[in-house]
Amino acid sequence: MVYAIIRSGGKQQRVQVGDRFDVELIHGEIGNRLEIDQVLAVGEGAELQIGAPFVGGAKVVCEIILQDRHRKIMVGKYHKRKRYYRRRGHRQSFTRLRVDAIQAEGIQAAAPPKQETTSEEAA
Repeated sequence: MVYAIIRSGGKQQRVQVGDRFDVELIHGEIGNRLEIDQVLAVGEGAELQIGAPFVGGAKVVCEIILQDRHRKIMVGKYHKRKRYYRRRGHRQSFTRLRVDAIQAEGIQAAAPPKQETTSEEAA
């Protein structure tokens, strides 16, 4: 199975076609397509292409499926003997993406087309 290692938001992810993964907030509407061209490596086995730092012409096509925020974490500061205590909450925003295709020189990996069902087939 062809995979790619991409960089988004300062972090690296190993993704395959059909994978869903979270990245730091990317502004866009749900359902929009997004092309990530910061591909560090792409392929599989002996066919693996490694970039320096990026693979030229390679891109990963994703679809935005969710814009949300993680659960709250509590952050506290405390100084003993000073009567100082501060407590704050933080919720990190994120974007969930689904990989639809991985494209590079000599590599075309895409998800199978979605089959639309009619009301007769559903019944």
